[in-house]
Amino acid sequence: MEEKIHKASCHCGAVQYELSLPNGLDELRRCNCSMCRRRGAIVSSVTLDGIKIVKGESFLSLYQFNTMTAKHYFCSKCGIYTHHQRRSNPDQYGFNVACLEGVDPFELGEVLMLDGVNHPADQ
Repeated sequence: MEEKIHKASCHCGAVQYELSLPNGLDELRRCNCSMCRRRGAIVSSVTLDGIKIVKGESFLSLYQFNTMTAKHYFCSKCGIYTHHQRRSNPDQYGFNVACLEGVDPFELGEVLMLDGVNHPADQ
């Protein structure tokens, strides 16, 4: 059985990527850390090899803060957050669900809220 590839992009289309999501959109979540609180995105996760930048890798900018563990990527043209290498699980990327083609984040079901202010790595 062939795995479906999901297409995603930033707002202006300069960055386009594909996601391999064998379990679909699972574990939808938001976080209240200082970064996530400001960007307000709903995220899901994918393995590191489950994301492929197909266009515009040169437009991706990297932002890191605090422990410098998580790597947050966004389009340098339109500013949209596309994905990040997770601090709590560096073997995964969290990705902006709203960047997926055909997905309206306002129509999604329940979204888990994570307490990033009290991150386990800070204990």
